[in-house]
Amino acid sequence: MKEIPAAVSEYLDIIDREELPVCDEQKQLAVLIRSILAEEDVHFNEPQLEKYLSYQKHFPYNLFPWEKFIFALHNTLYRADGLLRFSELFACMGRGGGKNGYSAYENFCLLLPPNGVKQYDIFTFANAEDQAKMSWEDVYNILEDNPAKFKKFFVWNKEEIVSRQTRSKWKYCTSAPKTKDGYRPGKVDFDEVHEYQDYKLIDVAVTGLGKKAMPRRTFTTTNGNVRGGVFDDKLDKSLQILSREVPDNGMLPFICRLNEDKEVHDKIMWHKANPSLRYFPHLQAELEIEYQDYLVNPTANSSFMTKRMNRPPTIMENEVTSWENLLAASREYDRDILQGQPCVAGIDYASTIDFVSAGLLFRKDEIDYWYPHTWVCAQSPDLPRIKAPLREWEALGLLTFVNAAEIPPELPACWLAMKRAELGCNILKLGIDRYRYTLLAKALRDYLGMSAEKEVGNIKLIRGQDEMTTIPGITAKFAGQRIVWGDRPDMRWYANNSKIDMTKYGNMTYQKIEPKSRKTDGFKAFAAAECVSEVLENAAPVSADLDQVFIY
Repeated sequence: MKEIPAAVSEYLDIIDREELPVCDEQKQLAVLIRSILAEEDVHFNEPQLEKYLSYQKHFPYNLFPWEKFIFALHNTLYRADGLLRFSELFACMGRGGGKNGYSAYENFCLLLPPNGVKQYDIFTFANAEDQAKMSWEDVYNILEDNPAKFKKFFVWNKEEIVSRQTRSKWKYCTSAPKTKDGYRPGKVDFDEVHEYQDYKLIDVAVTGLGKKAMPRRTFTTTNGNVRGGVFDDKLDKSLQILSREVPDNGMLPFICRLNEDKEVHDKIMWHKANPSLRYFPHLQAELEIEYQDYLVNPTANSSFMTKRMNRPPTIMENEVTSWENLLAASREYDRDILQGQPCVAGIDYASTIDFVSAGLLFRKDEIDYWYPHTWVCAQSPDLPRIKAPLREWEALGLLTFVNAAEIPPELPACWLAMKRAELGCNILKLGIDRYRYTLLAKALRDYLGMSAEKEVGNIKLIRGQDEMTTIPGITAKFAGQRIVWGDRPDMRWYANNSKIDMTKYGNMTYQKIEPKSRKTDGFKAFAAAECVSEVLENAAPVSADLDQVFIY
């Protein structure tokens, strides 16, 4: 067994002794690190680590054991070929743990000669300038407080800090450089990753890595309310690494959180989410105040669980369902099982200059299968507000941009007719908002032979009462994980943007959480289809004579 520096062994011992609770992910990490150190050809550069840690004298604080632990692994553990063993750090813990203080210290060190790389530029990114500059300002203030001491070693202004010895600089940003020319970072930081809805900023920011030796990435964050974004991807990968399902590929996953919702009611368990809590009595006092507010109104004070305990509540009041149930709905299925099956359809046509969604709903072996599509008006005034990766979804075939002033009603009607023919299925009934039916009536009659008129009667005009009576059934199906739509990030987005509203008369309806930037059209189309799904209960598969499909 190779020798382990005190900076690492001290924290491993803290995990082992568990004098205060540590979460399952920390225990898994301890096992992973011991395994790597025992089995791989890796080594610590201890003189380099010792020099780095000596810089604590310049800071108004010393590093906590957990900080020294990840610092040593991220910055001074090397493979046999001389490359970093952990070039990427994902540090996720409850708010108040000191993530920004850690980043400030790490970047201060990497600007200086012990790093061994000149012009090792560092860029810190976040969605807001105040957040992006938080760690940077910690070091800026240290330099400003004692300019006579530091002017021999640094040049600084309100935009960047530069080492005189290495010519390495540190800047903060809220957007990636517009050109990659001359952009050669040694390290990129991403703060509060839970706010990133897509990879646009990250993809551009990391393209310059590799032009300088020892490239690093650091992701620091708490949990948050954006689901299906960068944070969930990073968390899922981290959990797979810790459970040894996938190789780490140079990623160090440091996660601190409650392991169960009920642990929030045992204050000693709060240490699981925040490894610095034992050193901050004032933080403990603040958490106790926030906890009392959480007990009185868990919904209004849900950030206590999400941000402080690093564990979002399993399901928030008014949410359509839990994120876990939405992921369960995202499991893949073989579309061949839908061939020749009866189905119903749903359309949401709320605005011709916004989003339009349509889909087919099948029921087989008590599972509801939803097969949708969306059309987006390219001239919609709401598009600049939307952060979802719509163009990526278009490339996946999940939606279609319409380059016109509005979305013609023929598009959803034609799509339903095409899928009916492609799958050899029989659309028994269609649900649509009664206020929008007139916009689609002719197209539905022409392409599908469907009408709300009594002599045909295969379209139901959905009213609030219909949705209200259907919501409990949809909720139960989600809870029983009896809804499947495949790997559909658009459907997860639509559902996660929806909420259940209770009217003053006690009626339930699905509404948008936010009216402009968080669209719900795909989920509303699904709900419309569920409103007419009772006809599927005893429906027989379509006959082998597929001509039946086109009998109106």
